[in-house]
Amino acid sequence: MALLQVENLEVSYGLIQAIKGVSFEVNQGEIVALIGANGAGKTTIMHSVCNLIPKAGGTVTFDGKDITNTTAHKLVYAGISQVPEGRRIFQELTVAENLKMGAYTRKSREEIEATLENVYSRFPILKQRAKQIAGTLSGGEQQMLAMSRALMSHPKLLLLDEPSMGLSPLYVNTIFDMIKQINEEGTTVLLVEQNAKKALSIADRAYVLEIGKMTKTGTGAELLADDSIKKAYLGG
Repeated sequence: MALLQVENLEVSYGLIQAIKGVSFEVNQGEIVALIGANGAGKTTIMHSVCNLIPKAGGTVTFDGKDITNTTAHKLVYAGISQVPEGRRIFQELTVAENLKMGAYTRKSREEIEATLENVYSRFPILKQRAKQIAGTLSGGEQQMLAMSRALMSHPKLLLLDEPSMGLSPLYVNTIFDMIKQINEEGTTVLLVEQNAKKALSIADRAYVLEIGKMTKTGTGAELLADDSIKKAYLGG
């Protein structure tokens, strides 16, 4: 059984149908990427799955339960965390305060502190900057913080929306290494990403989205080698 199952998802903005009967699944332990050009509907799908915007049709199942109409904050309790496009950290709070905000669903102070220390051991730069105001971090450091904050809730599924956007090539590599590490440690990942080459290089499977429709699917390696994908998305 898939951890996340999306069936015939439809989303409309007024008279414009943005997502047209999209179906896909994410299995336990996978990294699954959604790739496509700007405006294809990748972020719209992510927001709709999390009920940040309404659906016009379709169903979403998570861990065997129907979450089609489950409110966004309850999805965190269910085991889904999202890192939105643009990071959306709390700019005026410290790094440590941002991280602790990510653990608001958890009750045990000891478990929260243990998770915090795990984050710090994985990303020493965050420990070094624990008392620093988050808004003064570099873009790459803010993305690292946003992802770490999402992990503080111990999610079963991590949704990442354009994690490489606006980052230097050095930080892009760091962030994708971080995604692989998070996955290897047991967290399933759904990745929405415009940098198709980097996304496909770490994805177990991927789906290609064009103007609100899924047009192709395969393993990351298969799509990297696909001539039509190379021409459209990989500059080849």
